[in-house]
Amino acid sequence: MAGPESRICMGCMKKIGESDQCPYCGTDANCAQPAPFLPLRTIVGGRYLVGLVQEHNGDGATYIGWDMVQKAAVMIREFFPDAIAERANDGKTVQIIPGCDATFDDCYQSFLELWRKLVRMRGLSALIVAYDIVEDNGTAYAVYEYFESRTLRDYLLKSRSGTLTWEQARPLFMPVLSTLGNLHASGIVHRGISPSTLLVGADGKLRISGFSIWQARTARGDLTAQLYPGYAAIEQYGFKGQQGPWTDIYAFAAVLYRALVGTTPPEATSRATNDKMIIPPDIAERTPAYVLSAMKNALEILPEDRIHGVEQLRSELSASPTMMANTASYASQPLRRERTESGSRPASPAKKAVSTRKTAAIAAGITLAVLVVIGVILAFTVFRDQFTTVDNQESTTAGSSIPDTITIPNFEGRLYSTIANNAYFNSLFTFEVTYEYSPTQTEGTIISQDIKPQEGYQPAGEKTVIHLVVSEGVEMKEIPADIEGMDVTEAQKKLTELGFTHIRIVTVPGAEGDVPNTVWKVTPVPGSGPVDPSEEIILQVIEGPSETESTTAEPATSALDWLFGGGQ
Repeated sequence: MAGPESRICMGCMKKIGESDQCPYCGTDANCAQPAPFLPLRTIVGGRYLVGLVQEHNGDGATYIGWDMVQKAAVMIREFFPDAIAERANDGKTVQIIPGCDATFDDCYQSFLELWRKLVRMRGLSALIVAYDIVEDNGTAYAVYEYFESRTLRDYLLKSRSGTLTWEQARPLFMPVLSTLGNLHASGIVHRGISPSTLLVGADGKLRISGFSIWQARTARGDLTAQLYPGYAAIEQYGFKGQQGPWTDIYAFAAVLYRALVGTTPPEATSRATNDKMIIPPDIAERTPAYVLSAMKNALEILPEDRIHGVEQLRSELSASPTMMANTASYASQPLRRERTESGSRPASPAKKAVSTRKTAAIAAGITLAVLVVIGVILAFTVFRDQFTTVDNQESTTAGSSIPDTITIPNFEGRLYSTIANNAYFNSLFTFEVTYEYSPTQTEGTIISQDIKPQEGYQPAGEKTVIHLVVSEGVEMKEIPADIEGMDVTEAQKKLTELGFTHIRIVTVPGAEGDVPNTVWKVTPVPGSGPVDPSEEIILQVIEGPSETESTTAEPATSALDWLFGGGQ
């Protein structure tokens, strides 16, 4: 029913009735918005109501808000770069500081381009869902999903040990890595991946948030830069080096380091002159060597030395432990050694040049020898189960003839990307792939093979064709738009038939004309993109009138009347 009890909190968008203080988040019902941010209850785009500001940086401010059409809490990102713009006297309009028109226009277009791309990228499991972009008050607003969450930073700080093992971190971080790959393919580089911008939802999954335009994530520019010390790559500080996917690779590895080790990595600028990043022995002992190696390669200071793409990092993080050096070699050693030994005397230019040539020649010889040894070791450790056991038969390499008998390895449970890129396997097999959804197998993992693992298999004089079934991960489902307004029993039945396994019913007070036991609102919002069927679906159902409720008709109310107590 309409009235003072229908008011909602400007801090969490939950109903607080006549309370002076929100019982959920503690926000004062009569609080005011701090300057220079939008006044509370401002409506943008004729649809979105603005609540308290949640955070702000060089390109704008983020508010909690309310979608008056969908009747749902949302997040609203306002383009408001404080270094080149200011609030007008009306308290709402954003106006450009004189002389900054060109910079404002460039940044404004970057903001629109970024969020338009994000709106088109719904359905990624580790990404916030962007709904809408509106232009109002001389600026633009991006609207995206609100969900109960906490930052990865808080999640780690409140955990018992403050750290995660790789077994715990892997299911959290690998979906984020996949989503980063999709972002990069669409031309989006985040530049702000950190424990503060990764959110842990109630479902235990990580989501990427905290998007900003590139101008606000690069030092020495026109905007106030927001860099996360320890997670920002060296190229973001204005040093020589192009930014790109490798910039996010550095940040992702730095966050993984924080999760596994428990401390924030040293800032990239300090590592450039004195690299003190180490892996404590106890962490090294419990972490697979290939994970430490991948992390080291992703945390190289110079962009040209660093892992450049998501697929390469994914491959290294999924490698077999026998393919890497012993874990103990990383214990208590810098991920990157200092360039000079302390206390050494600088050599003269002539001696330095000769020394450099000698050092380079020696290093090249040593490197070649080490590579040969490693190659031999790898051949007889990593792939020993793939070599034939027939007496006097030579091992097969790419380009050689097919032997009389071969071993069919067990590919199930392994990443298809590592199998497909393996030269030895490609010399013996032709892979035909079918993709299937799987609720249990990680995306990209091989589910089954048509030829069972065996030794002594006799090929027909040519490459053996093996059909692999590869997981596409969990099949995402759309929540039907007609669920809202449907009888709750029918809604539950329909959602269950679609495969949704966790449905929660929450009753809400009805208003004049509402039909009891019908669905008033659904979370997640129907039409906002596919969701994981195992994700909790919340149905807010209108309850019937109480026995003591007055039957006197009340006047019709607008959306704002409903929110704020009929204008009282």
